[in-house]
Amino acid sequence: MEKEPALETRCSTDLQDKWIEIQDSLKKKMKIEDDFNWKIPTTEVQNLEEKTENSDSCGAILKYVGGVDLSFSKADPSIACATLVVLDLNTLQVVYEDFSIVKLHTPYIPGFLAFREAPVLLELLEKMKKGSLPFYSQILMVDGNGILHPRGMGLACHLGVLANIPTVGIGKNAMRSTQDASKPIFISVGHRVSLTSAIKIVKLSCRFRVPEPIRQADIRSKACLRKHGLS
Repeated sequence: MEKEPALETRCSTDLQDKWIEIQDSLKKKMKIEDDFNWKIPTTEVQNLEEKTENSDSCGAILKYVGGVDLSFSKADPSIACATLVVLDLNTLQVVYEDFSIVKLHTPYIPGFLAFREAPVLLELLEKMKKGSLPFYSQILMVDGNGILHPRGMGLACHLGVLANIPTVGIGKNAMRSTQDASKPIFISVGHRVSLTSAIKIVKLSCRFRVPEPIRQADIRSKACLRKHGLS
């Protein structure tokens, strides 16, 4: 039996109210200042570290930058490939890659993207963490917004707080400030990193318009769908 429209509306409203409560709770834990024990690479910092006897401490210089993205099947928008990549910031080469093809049952509602996409991305991060790999990402770029969000709690914030990892939101679709701003990207704080540091790290990771961690995650997620006949 199909639900009556009034019941569907009430269920949707109840769900959104619950999600808003969760967002508000996570927002209280969010940090928008630098909270990490590594330094952003610069020539001066790298030279200093090389001359310091105790410079072998793990994470002294930012080296591993992750990127996550989901690509969706055009035939069935509920089927997606979530991809996690980690790049060496020195070379911008991928040193780790994992993916998960999933069927998403949570509906997409504007403003609540995290509730649809975060669970599968958290699973990929947890899998990498349990593997005790030497290149677990020190900071994660997310294909989605951070505090640039109607309630200041976009996917990058949501994911960062739950995974307790510094995150940066990379938005590719937002309002342009001028007509001359052709295809800009929009950088926003996710969690445990300031906007100043986020911008520096994004600039270090760009070969093209989109930062390489996000670009590679996007390329590989789409290739995964094609490989499995789901594009």
